Amino acid sequence: MPSAVEVEVEGRRLRLTNLDKVLYPEAGFTKGQVIDYYTRAAPWLLPHLQGRALTLKRYPNGVESGHFYEKQKPSHAPKWVRSEAIQAGERTIDFVLCDEVATLVWLANLADLELHPSLALARDPDEPTVLAFDLDPGPPAGISECCEVAHLLREALSELGLQSFVKTSGSKGMQLYAPLNTEVTYDDTKPFAHGLARLLESQHKDLIVSVMKKTLRPGKVFIDWSQNDRHKTTVGVYSLRARERPTVSTPLLWDELDDPAALSFDSADVLARLDEHGDVFAGVLELEQELPDL
Repeated sequence: MPSAVEVEVEGRRLRLTNLDKVLYPEAGFTKGQVIDYYTRAAPWLLPHLQGRALTLKRYPNGVESGHFYEKQKPSHAPKWVRSEAIQAGERTIDFVLCDEVATLVWLANLADLELHPSLALARDPDEPTVLAFDLDPGPPAGISECCEVAHLLREALSELGLQSFVKTSGSKGMQLYAPLNTEVTYDDTKPFAHGLARLLESQHKDLIVSVMKKTLRPGKVFIDWSQNDRHKTTVGVYSLRARERPTVSTPLLWDELDDPAALSFDSADVLARLDEHGDVFAGVLELEQELPDL
């Protein structure tokens, strides 16, 4: 394979480099395969990135070497890469907006393996469109315990009139989203998520912890409610993860949680699932729900 090729993606010209460079050594998965995955997943992936500030997580020498986060749009970005300037404390950061396939391919060529979008749209950075919970197991707890907690969270949200959607993190945990898509701020969602996590902790002390302190977490699942914050991001749905294999943060059907051992999916698995099921996370973008009083 040539070290560099010129391609045209939907009318945009790009120069792709080092396509045969192995970014996942254990799996032999190359940069070219990363670009191929993101290109093929784009019809389902891009709606979840549309209009959202994106934090890049780049692995220029592969998953076994160092990485760095990048919030500021790189100075070498093509002129057609869209961005949005957002105030962050005393700084203004020009975040990349990944709204088209060409931008997704450009990011993959930078070895931006993981995509971390904001929970809010860039035009309204203080107004999240979802309520998010990150389920992080403390060993020896694992994916089975996460599934149990996800069901408990779903039931609690349902009793409050909120429908929810679940996905794997692509790593060791899971994430649960309750779409809102109504007028709400992080000042509303963060205390709500914290209160619900504390309530479930009080009801299931042997299984759930709502405090980040690591000494409290062995054998339990930490419900990370703090993700509901303007300054934080959660790995995006359909994003690759920097693990031994090219695993993906994958949306699930709720009955799939009955078989926790089967809940690890790589890029090929996800493309096959998309062909079979379509985007089972689409409701996160479409469903409008009011945040109730807890």
